[in-house]
Amino acid sequence: MTFEKGSDLAFGKHPNRALSILIAEDDPANQMVALRMLKTLGYNADTVDNGLEALIAMESRSYNLVLMDIQMPEMDGLQAARIIRKRWPEGPRIIFVTGCTSRRDECISEGGDGFISKPISLHQLQEAIDDKAC
Repeated sequence: MTFEKGSDLAFGKHPNRALSILIAEDDPANQMVALRMLKTLGYNADTVDNGLEALIAMESRSYNLVLMDIQMPEMDGLQAARIIRKRWPEGPRIIFVTGCTSRRDECISEGGDGFISKPISLHQLQEAIDDKAC
């Protein structure tokens, strides 16, 4: 689990709104790409390697947005999303990020607020942050 220093003060194109982002992704290269893209957009994020770690991270910190991979060890993204929706019904937004485009409807029905396919683009990521991803 990685918590980047200063992520409480992450600002993007919305300078009046702090956004707390969690990336749940088991692939270190994908984590790095997502972190760099977010940084380009003016945001920082915390990263975890699986759904179980995402739940643990959410116990200690409030997040506005979770970028969630579907297929991860320990606990997959769909299972984690179901638990998040039960424990924290008022938040955060969950955007599934996966290469399995055929599972889009399943992601939305399992509690996702949006879906973007890998490889993600900077434009897709900005739309997810702006609450336009789906």
